[in-house]
Amino acid sequence: MWTREELDRYARHIILPEVGAEGQQRLKQASVVVVGAGGLGAPLLLYLAAAGVGRIGIVEMDTVDLSNLQRQVLYATEDVGRPKAEVARERVVALNPHVRVEAHPVRLTSENALEILGDYDVIVDASDNFPTRYLVNDAAVLLDKPLVYGAIYRFEGQVAVFHHAGGPCYRCLFPKPPDPGAVPNCAEAGVFGVLPGVVGSLMAAEVIKLILGVGEALSGRLLLYDALTASFRTVRFPRNRNCPICGEVPSLTGLIDYEAFCAGGSKSDSMPTETS
Repeated sequence: MWTREELDRYARHIILPEVGAEGQQRLKQASVVVVGAGGLGAPLLLYLAAAGVGRIGIVEMDTVDLSNLQRQVLYATEDVGRPKAEVARERVVALNPHVRVEAHPVRLTSENALEILGDYDVIVDASDNFPTRYLVNDAAVLLDKPLVYGAIYRFEGQVAVFHHAGGPCYRCLFPKPPDPGAVPNCAEAGVFGVLPGVVGSLMAAEVIKLILGVGEALSGRLLLYDALTASFRTVRFPRNRNCPICGEVPSLTGLIDYEAFCAGGSKSDSMPTETS
C-alpha cells in the first residue's frame, strides 16, 4: 500500500495523532478539483500535492502573463505565454510524483461544469470572477459536494466552506451577483503580492481538514483577513431557507452563465465587497 519513499515523504503527517496512517490513506484516496490556477490556486495546489491528495484536477483556461508573477508562485518568467493548466500540472507532478494531476484547460460553463466537477470529492473555488463563483457554487449544491472558497481584494482576503454537512452555500451569503463593473479587478485596484499565499494556504487547510474529518470546518463562517492590520475576524451566517439554490423551495434547478456580470474578466483576483 505504501512505498518507503511515501512513508518518508509523509512522515511528519503520519506522526500526528489527528492524521496517522489512516488519515494519510484518506488523503491518498481523495480527489479534489481546483477551479482557477492563479494567485489562490498556486499555493493551494502546491500544498494539496505536498499533503498527498491522490488526485487533483486543475480547471484553468488562461495563459501565464508577466503581471501574474508578482503573486502566482507556481510560474516562472520562462513560462510567460504558456497555458497555466499545463505549467501547473508540471509543477505539481514535479513536487509529488505520487499525485495524479488532471488538467482541464477549458472555460467552465453551465454545459460542462457538472461533468467536470462531479468527478471529484471536494470542489475548490479559487477563481477570480463572479460568473465562475456562482456557477461553481450552484454546481456544488446540485452535485451535493462540499465547496471550499476563497477570494482576495487589495490587502484583504476571505475564506469559507460552503454546502458542507447541511451548512449554507455561497448564495446564502451573496444571493445575486453584483452589478456589472461594481467591483474593480486587480489590474484596476491592485493586489498585495503575498496575500494570495496566505489565503490560498488557509483554503488548503480547509480542504485537508474536510478529507481527514478533523477540526471544525469554516461552514457557516466567513473568515476575513486584513494584511495591513495583520488581523483576522470571523462573520457567522446561517443557511437561508429562501436561498434560490439550496433553500427549502429552490427557484434555481440548473446552472446559469452570468456573463453579463463579469466584472473584469479572468484576471480580476477580486472578492465580494459586501464584507470588506
